[in-house]
Amino acid sequence: MHKYIIMGPLGCGKGTQAKRLEEKFDFVHISVGDIFRWNIKSHTKLAARIRRSVSQGQLVPDEIVEQIIDRRLAEHDWNYGFVIDGFPRNRPQALWLLESYDIDKVIYLDVPDEAVLQRVLARRLCERCGLDYNLIFHRPVEEGRCVCGGNLLAREDDNEQAVSQRLSEFHANTKPLLDIFDKKGLVARIDASDSPNEVEQRLHERLGLAV
Repeated sequence: MHKYIIMGPLGCGKGTQAKRLEEKFDFVHISVGDIFRWNIKSHTKLAARIRRSVSQGQLVPDEIVEQIIDRRLAEHDWNYGFVIDGFPRNRPQALWLLESYDIDKVIYLDVPDEAVLQRVLARRLCERCGLDYNLIFHRPVEEGRCVCGGNLLAREDDNEQAVSQRLSEFHANTKPLLDIFDKKGLVARIDASDSPNEVEQRLHERLGLAV
């Protein structure tokens, strides 16, 4: 049983590496962001509270996020383990997690801010099917065009000023969390500045996972 948290700045490849762990080792990838979006799309009781917080630019309240994590893990479909992406976001959530579950490792994908900026500014999204591209690691066959024929567009908030602001907020919020996990000897720092394949290999070696 492997129980992991995956963290890192925007554009570091958290989603990519979590999905690869899921595919190769049958770990369950738990994306808190995806769960939020599902609740909103499904008009659940939690949706109104989630939508209100997001619209006000605030984090979803701790009790809601903890409830979501508890419910998801209570399904016990993670026979080989899980990888949580997007949680915790603050000190109370981190302490709650450590008290509630025996986490094996906190994977931190480390990417310099300059590289994050380059990656994020290179992101493109298909306006038709929603497929993600990156002009550095995942270029389209036809420039500006998705395989489905849709146009590839940059996201509105993928600009230098917005990214710099998000990075500053990330570092300010994440350092206290890493300090908590470091004291427990849980942090596995991975150099994620190279290609996804190279990062994946380092990740497997650091965690002692045999393919």
